[in-house]
Formats: sequence, C-alpha cells, structure tokens
Amino acid sequence: MGNFRDATALTDRGDGAFGALLDAEWSVGTRLHGGYLLAVLARAACESPAGAAHPHVTAVSATFVEPPEPGEAVARVDTLRVGRSLAQVRATLAQRGRTCVEAHVTLGVLDDSDPWWSAHEPVSLPPEQDCFLAPVDPPGTDVSVPLMAVIEERVNPEHLAFAFGAPSMRGEIASWQRLADGSDWDPLSLLVALDPVPPVSFDLGLSGWVPTIQLSAYIRRLPAPGPIRVRMSATDVGGDRMDEVAHAWDDKGRLVGQATQLAAVRLPR
Repeated sequence: MGNFRDATALTDRGDGAFGALLDAEWSVGTRLHGGYLLAVLARAACESPAGAAHPHVTAVSATFVEPPEPGEAVARVDTLRVGRSLAQVRATLAQRGRTCVEAHVTLGVLDDSDPWWSAHEPVSLPPEQDCFLAPVDPPGTDVSVPLMAVIEERVNPEHLAFAFGAPSMRGEIASWQRLADGSDWDPLSLLVALDPVPPVSFDLGLSGWVPTIQLSAYIRRLPAPGPIRVRMSATDVGGDRMDEVAHAWDDKGRLVGQATQLAAVRLPR
C-alpha cells in the first residue's frame, strides 16, 4: 500500500522544477487519478519559495491536457505574485517534454476555525459500518480501481442502485472517505477526495470512462482528524459533457473543501 505523502513526494531540482514519481496505485483503471495529479502539483507549489509564508493550498484551477503515465514526471512552478495573505503560482506537470496538466494554485494559511456562516449542512449518511466498502475490483466489471487500495471509501447503499441495473437518476453519490494508511486528511490529500469515484454518471445510467477536462477546487479549512463525508452531484448533462460538484465535510460537520469539474461523458445515441 502506498501512502499519500510518499506517492506525492518531490525532488527539488532548482529553478522551480521538481521531480515526481507518479504512483500507479493512485489510478482508476489504467489512468492516474485527477485529484492525485492535482495534489502533486499543489505540493510542488507549497514546496516552492512562494509557499514559505503561505504553506497551504487554498484554491486550484486545472486543465487536464493529456493523461500522464505512472513513472517519472516533472512539476514546474512559476510564481505570479506573493502578497501578505496569499501567493499565486502557475504549475505544470510534464512527462517526456509534453504538458499533461496545467494549474493555477493559490496558497495561503488555513486554520481549523468554524465557519462564520454556512448554507451547507453535511450530507446525511448511514454509519460507516453500514455503507458499502468500494473494492479494488468491482463486481460485474473488468475495470480495476487501484485507488480503492489507498482510499477507504464507503458508499451510501441508497446510491448503489446503478450496480443492479436500476440507477436512481438523481445524479448524486455520497460516501465516507478515509486514507487507508490511517493518516489524517490535510489540504493536499483533500484534493483527491474532491474527485471521488465512481462518477455521478453511473447514477444516471451512463457507464464508461468519464475523463476530467477542467477542475476547480477550494480548500476551506484544516480538517479535523477522522473520516470525511463527500457528496458528488451533477447539475446538467448534455453535448457529451457533464459537470460534477463535490462537497466534503470533516468529522466535526464543517465544510472543508468543494470542487466543480467539467468531464467528458458518452451519451446514448
């Protein structure tokens, strides 16, 4: 089992470049997980000079150009601005000289304070032990999900009707999530949680690969120790595109992260 810190570890090569070794265990099928790739870039941003006084990722907006393969890659960070309360950088992930992911990352200082106001109540879920533990090899499919060996995800049984050929068509899937190695969530690892699997398209009766085109995420505060609750929902599907909106709450019921992504989806003709 690969832990998150090792899987996102970097080697500083100087002049804003960092060497990365992309870990195949953080994959869905044969493709490296989008949230994992964002976490690698965000770690590079945090370890760059811009992160010295701004140690936490607070926002990421990324475009996925082409999927990298597991193995060696280079993350490059260019500082755009460093101010008193935040720093802004551009980060790219490249492999064999080709850009795979490009992101703008905003860094700052997060704390664990409660929100002054919030309109989002945590998603209601059955107790963890009563939810379905997502396997590495889902039944009824020949697609392996190595990510489920490093992320312990327990899906609300009410949101699994698609697995029995009767999708609810509500466009929502919610789950408990933990890091399988027992580590606590932090601002970087939350980027993985905010790109959960399975995709909401499954609950709409749409099977198949759902590659992320663009993803924007906000990290709101330092999460409390313990599991998080994540709800993924869709707003509109059409033109072979789908949006997915994720919210994550920590063990104290506080919103700790949110994300919106545009993904490609194959619609029935």
